[in-house]
Amino acid sequence: MSRIPALVEAARGGDPRALARLITLVENDDEGLPELAALLAPHTGTAQVIGLTGSPGVGKSTTTNELVRALRARGHRVGVLAVDPSSPFTGGAILGDRVRMQDHATDTGVYIRSMSARGHLGGLAAATPQAVRVLEGAGCDLVLVETVGVGQAEVEVASLADTTLVLLAPGMGDAIQAVKAGILEIADVFVVNKADRDGADATYRDIQGMIALGERGPGQWRPPVLRAVAAKGEGIDDILAAIDKHRSWLESGGELRRRREARAAAEVEAIALAALRERIGSLRSGTALPALACAVADGSLDPYAAAGQLLASLQLPASN
Repeated sequence: MSRIPALVEAARGGDPRALARLITLVENDDEGLPELAALLAPHTGTAQVIGLTGSPGVGKSTTTNELVRALRARGHRVGVLAVDPSSPFTGGAILGDRVRMQDHATDTGVYIRSMSARGHLGGLAAATPQAVRVLEGAGCDLVLVETVGVGQAEVEVASLADTTLVLLAPGMGDAIQAVKAGILEIADVFVVNKADRDGADATYRDIQGMIALGERGPGQWRPPVLRAVAAKGEGIDDILAAIDKHRSWLESGGELRRRREARAAAEVEAIALAALRERIGSLRSGTALPALACAVADGSLDPYAAAGQLLASLQLPASN
């Protein structure tokens, strides 16, 4: 008998151990995931997902900690997914973000989970979208997703979150570097953290100037630029106000629905591609794929024709 229904019921009742086990099933790509997804589906679609990203050391964990405090004061149940980079040499990860969030360790209305990226690029772990769904299905009103320290390509969080916060700090690079990193395109709200340090005003002006260069039509969202000192709890109310305002804008124009449909499409595609890769991988132990590879290597068959034959053996339509 499957243990998953009992775990889902316990997680929805507030049992953190059950919730932890469900997310572990997701991370380990357990064979019971289809059953888990079916049980959670009726309870999803309502949680607000907020992404936090920025360079290493910019204060993402501290800001997350203060946002959780403010959201709990509003009476919300909050889930946090903190993604840590994994070592390319050992595959290990410190998973130390919870150390900075000890203020909420005994709060039953907060669930904090550290996840290893496990080598996945984009700033998130491959299991993050499904982990968000677990937290949502378990009754979290808001889910905060904190990415690894991003470089110049880790912008995947924008496709997962309803609202994306991009954190910057004085001395962490100029506005040109910000443009190179692609963060101007993904930010719904900019936060200049550690704003009590020298150079904060210059960083603020640089980002404002870069935003002014962008073309935005009537009714389009213009990302606000806020100042904060998260370590002192300063500016958190302004951040929440900006998140609320962005949520209202998303709902008023149908953008929230569009973003969530795009997120669902990406999830479905990822699951389908994983299943396809598994089926193709199973052919490696047979004769079909090695024979096709041999024909391509010999020049007697081109790779497109070989791919068409491979798809045909999987009973899938070949691409034109």
